Amino acid sequence: MKAYITKIEYVLPENKVDNPKNRLTKKTGISSRHICKDYEIASDLAFRAAEKLLGNEIDRNSIDFLILCTQSPDYYLPTTACILQDKLGLSTDCGAFDYNLGCSGYIYGLSMAKGLIESGQAENVLLLTAETYSKYINPKDNAVYPLFGDAATATLVKGYAEEESGLEGFVLGTNGAGHQNLIVPVGGMKNRESETEFEETTDEYGNYRTNRNLYMHGSAISDFALDVVPKTVDKILLKTSLKKTDIDYYVFHQANKFMLQFLQMKCDLLDYPYWNDVKEYGNTVSCSIPIALVDMMRANRDKKVNKVMSIGFGVGLSWGGCVIDMSKYEK
Repeated sequence: MKAYITKIEYVLPENKVDNPKNRLTKKTGISSRHICKDYEIASDLAFRAAEKLLGNEIDRNSIDFLILCTQSPDYYLPTTACILQDKLGLSTDCGAFDYNLGCSGYIYGLSMAKGLIESGQAENVLLLTAETYSKYINPKDNAVYPLFGDAATATLVKGYAEEESGLEGFVLGTNGAGHQNLIVPVGGMKNRESETEFEETTDEYGNYRTNRNLYMHGSAISDFALDVVPKTVDKILLKTSLKKTDIDYYVFHQANKFMLQFLQMKCDLLDYPYWNDVKEYGNTVSCSIPIALVDMMRANRDKKVNKVMSIGFGVGLSWGGCVIDMSKYEK
């Protein structure tokens, strides 16, 4: 059995927030984002995305594994994926677990889905991503508030009796030495709740945040991405024995327009089909690549798009990439 993506769906919160028309918005290319209401949580979005994908057409008993990527789970425990298994009416013979990764998370999820299918442990894997980063962000922190949006996606990865896999050339990497460059300092077991966790501080640029808010060292994250992504492109091509011209589309993590343009130049991809569209969504973390895949395939409905290279990079610090054969994808 070989693993192929057959279907992807995504959902966005109804609440849409427009960014101000200023120099930052022009640079990032992010005009608006969708932000959860206070009562909306990651499992709500994940449920909607999964229902949109499954509908009445897919036999829910055929799903034998559910994987959820989120950094905003409903609880410390139990695993949110277990709650979703029940809400979605999936079989109790279905395995389910969460994993905690950000912008590289979708690639890691595809890697796990491939492993489950090609080792004979599963035939149909439902891979979900759901993020409500807005709940971590201080609205008065202009370094991150205008960048991130909430979303959820659902991907069906199926096994086929093929000679070649639809998911290949995985390259995964980690550099935990940079973990403090993208972090929510308080909330886990290391830094437990304290009297000062809600005290606001101001940085030199006038951005406000507490220790319960997301902190991002923007320039350090940019330097990291510009270092690892070009190397990852080369490693994937080497691993798959492909040339750049063999790839029909390059779909990277949709961080912001400026970053994507810089990466396109650094990876020497200026003359190749390359997706860069953050205008309506912003950075949706682990949801950005699957959303981009859906929109790219819709935009190229009348064209043959089989081989897509995708690379994610971000919190951890973590990165991953692969080549996706979209030949069995339902447009």
